Amino acid sequence: MKNHKHFSLLQCFQPTKKAIREKALLSFCYCLALPAEVQALDFSGYSRIGLAGSAEGGTQRCFKLPGAQSKYRLGNECEEYAELIFQQPLAALDDGSSLGLYTMAQLYNEYGHELKFSDEHGFSRLSQWYLEWKNMPVLNGGNFWVGRRWYNRNDIHISDYFYWNQSGTGFGFDQVAIGDLKYSYVFSRKDNQDQEPYINRHDFNVSGFKTNPDGELTVGFNYIQKPDSRNAHSGWSAIVQHRQKEFLGLGGRNNTIALQYGRGPGTGLSYTGDPSLNNDDKSWRLVDYFDWQVTERFGGQLGVVYQKDIRPDGDDQRWLSIGVRPVYAVSEQFKLIAELGRDQVKAPGGTRKLTKFTIAPTWSPSGPGFWTRPEIRFYYTYAAWNEAAQRAATAMDPDSALSATGPFGSDRNGANFGVQIEHWWK
Repeated sequence: MKNHKHFSLLQCFQPTKKAIREKALLSFCYCLALPAEVQALDFSGYSRIGLAGSAEGGTQRCFKLPGAQSKYRLGNECEEYAELIFQQPLAALDDGSSLGLYTMAQLYNEYGHELKFSDEHGFSRLSQWYLEWKNMPVLNGGNFWVGRRWYNRNDIHISDYFYWNQSGTGFGFDQVAIGDLKYSYVFSRKDNQDQEPYINRHDFNVSGFKTNPDGELTVGFNYIQKPDSRNAHSGWSAIVQHRQKEFLGLGGRNNTIALQYGRGPGTGLSYTGDPSLNNDDKSWRLVDYFDWQVTERFGGQLGVVYQKDIRPDGDDQRWLSIGVRPVYAVSEQFKLIAELGRDQVKAPGGTRKLTKFTIAPTWSPSGPGFWTRPEIRFYYTYAAWNEAAQRAATAMDPDSALSATGPFGSDRNGANFGVQIEHWWK
């Protein structure tokens, strides 16, 4: 669970305050009427808070290359962030299926600004709310859901990069078993808070193709309908993804590789892309990431992304990203974490380059594993970038860390330091 600010869906519809109160009261009364055994409210979530500064003075400013779709996150997150998730069982039916209500509040506030979780420097949203009917016999044990949901979100953890994401407001049939395979379908209208206009999107997935005893293949197809606006087009994208447990026959090592291709608005590659693009606009992406925990004290993750965007107007772009985060536990509760990330974007105006390195001595009271939380990290981050990256940042985001008008001025390197607490719980 990570920084998900790009996929908030609050503005899909905006009910009145009166309607919200009425729905909340109705839900509360309904829950009171349920048998006691289904009233247990499950609470889970994620949070990170920190205190950080820049070597040039002032607050921390994050390093991200213009044109790259992600950044390496260790010691490079510039916000307070939380997700508060509530799951309320509503009914357990005689056929073995169950009904539940799921909601999630999302809080975000940039460093260096008053902690209000609002205005242009922050937000607070109800980012998920949906009803789900699980384990339905009529769907061969599959599920049906309706509402606003973060769904089928596949990511590289160290860069917080959600390369395959079918979140949206709509409904879906999830993991319907037919033979040895499982089928899923989602209809949604809005997957991004800034998406205009509303666009119908259809996502189809088939999983369960066994390639070997510990490997499984999933295929997906995404169709984006033409919206009711001028100079708009339909589009599509497809993905083939393979997950391999016990990679190379060694325990504690897992590898995921995915190949994606899209045209027109489908160049968003699982998201709804620009509807003004047509069938001549193409994008493809290769993703590979490798997780390891070879001993109790040594784990980590390695991620690679390559994407090529082909545009008839000449605005082609190629993005290459390679990063690694090894974690070594000196003791049961003390880790030494490092992260090295390299992004490169070849675009009109030159090839932009950014290299970022972080070292983070970390207290981990729950144990030494890579995924163990909470963690309290003390970190130092150094980054260097080239002139093309600085020119692009100055033109596209004048206040950013890489810009000539940003906190590091004409320098093409900079450093941040700070402390961060990260935790997720169930």
